[in-house]
Amino acid sequence: MMNSNVSHVNHNSFILTGIPGMRDKNPLMAFPLGFLYTVIFLGNDTILAVIKVDQSLHDPVFYFLSILALTVSLSMSTLPSMLSIFWLNAPEIPFDACISQLFFIHGFGVVESGVLVSMAFNRFAAIHDPLCYASILTHSIISKNGIAVLTQAVCVIFPVPYLIKQLHFCHSNVLSHSYCLHQDAMWLACASIHINNLYSLIIVIFTLGLDSLIILFSYMLILKTVLGIASRPERLSLNTCFSHICAVLLFYVPLIGVTMVHRFGKHLSPVVHMLMANIYMLLPPVLNLIVYSVKTKQIRRRIIHGFHRRKNRT
Repeated sequence: MMNSNVSHVNHNSFILTGIPGMRDKNPLMAFPLGFLYTVIFLGNDTILAVIKVDQSLHDPVFYFLSILALTVSLSMSTLPSMLSIFWLNAPEIPFDACISQLFFIHGFGVVESGVLVSMAFNRFAAIHDPLCYASILTHSIISKNGIAVLTQAVCVIFPVPYLIKQLHFCHSNVLSHSYCLHQDAMWLACASIHINNLYSLIIVIFTLGLDSLIILFSYMLILKTVLGIASRPERLSLNTCFSHICAVLLFYVPLIGVTMVHRFGKHLSPVVHMLMANIYMLLPPVLNLIVYSVKTKQIRRRIIHGFHRRKNRT
């Protein structure tokens, strides 16, 4: 266990937690985490390169997929602290660095949720009115949509670092995860956190909560449209939504899980908290790669073709 004196002295930094109660076992996680980060980074780079090179993939659905691949920054923003803990066995993180990290983690989370909403609208437009689909979702509209999602995320998350900096930390500075989160840091404050709690609730309701309702409503409209189509081949267009549905579930299910564990799982082992937090950050990007690579025929063919060309050259 970590020396309790350390957790009460330095208030200019936080102490991140690797494997709770087993700091000497942290290096065991180094290579699995390094492998996952490598897969996430190279996999998303491959998808972006394939979409950029192949002119046939210059389509709204693939542009949105490119934006979703860029939100891998949500996972990559945890990389510095993960490396520090599990590779260098150095769990201390400066206060300002922690504030910056939580800003990017929460910000990219809002961006990813917004992109999933845009993709749901994209699927509805493609199925409801396929003839006007290309004219509705032009390059200009997609660019403006991306800028709007990014701007919303910055505006929503911008007050969070300020709210954290207003708190006084005079007790323990040991965080329960291997990266910084707003809800994790604010519980260590010895001052009132009512404003922080209220603002967190507002963010959840008006971004993630509202986004999930819009996605659900979009799929209700999609289902209504598909069921109203007489021909069987056109009904099969619902299959094109499978990848997006998986992406939505992979984003919201771990998010709900880690939130429930954080709120109501105080009695659970700290190892459960650690596992849920790392699953939330690392598993969805890896599974998204598998889903989009396997279920998206154009991307799958292009990747296989690229491997065959490289094999023939060698």
